[in-house]
This record gives sequence, C-alpha cells and structure tokens, in this order.
Amino acid sequence: MSKTPIHVIGGGLAGSEAAWQAAERGVPVILHEMRPVRTTAAHKTAGLAELVCSNSFRSDDREQNAVGLLHEEMRRLGSLVMAAGDQNQVPAGGALAVDRDGFSNAVSAALEAHPLITIERGEIALPPDDWDNVIVATGPLTSPDLAAAIRTLTGEDALAFFDAIAPIVHRDSIDMNVAWFQSRYDKAGPGGTGADYINCPLTREQYESFVAALVAGDKATFHEWEAATPYFDGCLPIEVMAERGPETLRHGPMKPFGLTNPHDPQTKAYAVVQLRQDNKLGTLFNMVGFQTKLKHGEQLRIFRTIPGLEGAEFARLGGLHRNTFLNSPKLLDQQLRLKAMPRLRFAGQITGCEGYVESAAVGLIAGRLAAAERNGEVMVLPPPTTAHGALLAHITGGHVETIDNGPRSFQPMNVNFGLFPPLAREPKTAPDGKKLRGPDKAMAKKRALCLRALADLDRWKAGEAAIAAE
Repeated sequence: MSKTPIHVIGGGLAGSEAAWQAAERGVPVILHEMRPVRTTAAHKTAGLAELVCSNSFRSDDREQNAVGLLHEEMRRLGSLVMAAGDQNQVPAGGALAVDRDGFSNAVSAALEAHPLITIERGEIALPPDDWDNVIVATGPLTSPDLAAAIRTLTGEDALAFFDAIAPIVHRDSIDMNVAWFQSRYDKAGPGGTGADYINCPLTREQYESFVAALVAGDKATFHEWEAATPYFDGCLPIEVMAERGPETLRHGPMKPFGLTNPHDPQTKAYAVVQLRQDNKLGTLFNMVGFQTKLKHGEQLRIFRTIPGLEGAEFARLGGLHRNTFLNSPKLLDQQLRLKAMPRLRFAGQITGCEGYVESAAVGLIAGRLAAAERNGEVMVLPPPTTAHGALLAHITGGHVETIDNGPRSFQPMNVNFGLFPPLAREPKTAPDGKKLRGPDKAMAKKRALCLRALADLDRWKAGEAAIAAE
C-alpha cells in the first residue's frame, strides 16, 4: 500500500471491473459504494455488481456477433465480470444469462478478498481535492448530489432517458400444458441445451387483444421534470412498442419464428412470449423484452391473459427508472478523463455506453488507464478494430458527426458492428470458391470483423504486457 490509492466511485459492473483491473496491476484501490447507506429506485440489495434489469449478457457468439465478440475480448483481458458470469451461467439458448444472486456474490467475494482493494460504504459527492486519480462509475442511477457536482463542473446538464425493467415469474406458476421449452431454431448456448426458453403461444385474436390491452392500460405517471425525458430505444417499454404499430411486437420480442409448439405441431403461433431462466435453481424466469411502465395492478391483469400465464405468480413486477449519461464526446478526453477536471475519469453507462458487458468493458479500460497513470506508464488504447476500441471511439467522439466542434447527436449505444472501421477487403467468396451472396455474404463479413478484432486485440495485449514488463 505504498502507492497512493485510486478511488473508484460506484460498485456496479463498471466500478467493480475497474477496481479489479487496477488492483491486478499492483495499484491499491478504494471502492466506494453508497448502498445500503443510500439506496436507489431500482436496486434491491447491497451487493456489488447487482443486475437490476435483465439477467442476460446477450449473445455469446464470438464469431458473428459484436456482443459475443466483446465477451471473448473481455475473457482474454482477465475480466472479473466475465469470469463471474461464466461461473454462474444459466441456460439461455445462444445467449449468456446468469443467476443474479450468484453472479453478484461472486463479484463481491472476489473484490472483498483482493489484498489491494478496500470497500467503503457511503455516498460520495464531489471527490475531495487530494483524490488525484478517481474513476466515477456511478452508472445511470448517479446520486443527485454527485450529478449536481458534475453539472457544476461541466456547465452542462447530463442527458437523461428512461429505462424499464421486465417482470420475473415463478416457474411453478407457469402452465406447461400450454407453454413449452425451446430455444429459437433450437440454438444451444453456454450452459444450454437448445430448449432453454419457456414459450407461450398466442393466436392472432389473442395477440390483437393483448396489444389493445397494452395500449389502453394504466401507466405510471411522470414527475413534471421527467415528462420530456426520452426512452432508450434498446430498452423500450413493451406498451411503447405496441403504440408504434399493431405488428411491432410480433416482429420484436414476441416474434414466433423458429419455434414449434409440441402441444399442437400443425398450428403456427401468431406470436410468442418467451421467458428466460433467471436463477441457477431454475425457479424464476423473466419475461424477455417485457420491460414496462404499466402500473402493477395492470401488469397482473394484462400479463395473466397470456396463454400459460393465467395463474402466474410474480417474484418481481416491471418498473421504470430514469437514467442519466454524459455528453461524453464533448466532456471527456481520449483517456475518459473529464476535460474540466482531469483527475476524474468516467466509466460505464454514465459515459453513454448501454448494456451490462459494454459498461463492464469500459470499466475494464478505465481501470487499466488509471493504473497505468499511477504506475507512471503510458497506455496505448485498444485499436478501434476491436470491440473495446470501437466502444471507446463511440464514447469519445470517433464516430460522431460534429457541428462547431460539438457532437451533432449522442445517444447511448450497445456495441455493434456499425461502430467498427470497415474491412480493408470484404470477403467475396466462400471457402469452396462460390461467390457469396445475401445472408451468406453478411455472415462472412461479420466473421471477418471478429477475426480481425481478436487478432488485433491479441497484438495489443502483447504490447501492453511488454510495456508492463520493462
């Protein structure tokens, strides 16, 4: 502990990952988490890295999916979040989903056991002047006092959006004489069998009645200061999707494609509600894509009209919380430091990335940047051809059009191939020499982007290790 510690504010996924990465590089860390001294509208426990929305880390396909690629990069970089996720996975088709409590407990235990990490409970507003190396990873639920301090520093309001939470159902209350287990197209994922989701089928009449009930249902009201807050498109409430058109849901979270009802194989469902395992025991399942701002009584009434869920008992009903994020391309430098006060570095969702693994990935880089600074090293950023580098480029403005040196538009973003630089040469032929067309060409392009990313990441990692060894 001869080195001055780095302070990490926020014990979510980004803060936990940042603390771990810095400590693994020989730098002492004090991790500050305000819960349970002060709670939030969405958290239910005092555990570190608590998952407040879905329990899914999304696709684990490292060959053709940007999220799966990010998973693999994080594993290669020694991510605590990915290690805990892999240890606590539950079946979810081609996705990586985790047992919520097991995951949080694993992250907490690892951080508590690390000899260079001290965990302190309590709210932090503006960090004291003598904290010269700080990572702010307070997430979308930043405390009002700290948010106010950041606004004072930047002279600009943080942007805000609403994020909704999906309900969780007790498995034994689902009627399996109506519902069935199957992954879409029978795709197996980590820890899965290809029959990992519970599927509830709807006829056209049932679907249309359900959509009408969603649109007409009684929703939570907003405070006056929240009325103009937009939604993040990647986590829209299901009733907001329903309002966009009667067919929106059956081409979104309720799409029936790739599924066959074993109770009635000859009849194709018009729409399907899927539920994904939420804990390792398999006693809880969450309603996939069913984030909602419906009032609790309306949720019970409307969701129990879904075939198979007529007697559903809910461990948690859906909810809505207000998220905040920075105008990062304008406010942060390439090292994720606040231009107005460089001793503050930001990580996670507050920077404008969206998603569990994206938040943790930015925390991973922030932790390494902070440790390099403390160790007197210069860290080269990961190449923009990698998933980590593409996310950083989004956050710091690498892919944002500008007007008068300011971002034209900055919105929270999941990792996706649109953030990656184009290939020098796109694949045109298959291994057998046939010309690639349509979906085959798109798949080959994604595979090439992933192969390039992992090769570039390995070269970057080797260079980082060489610098550390000098």
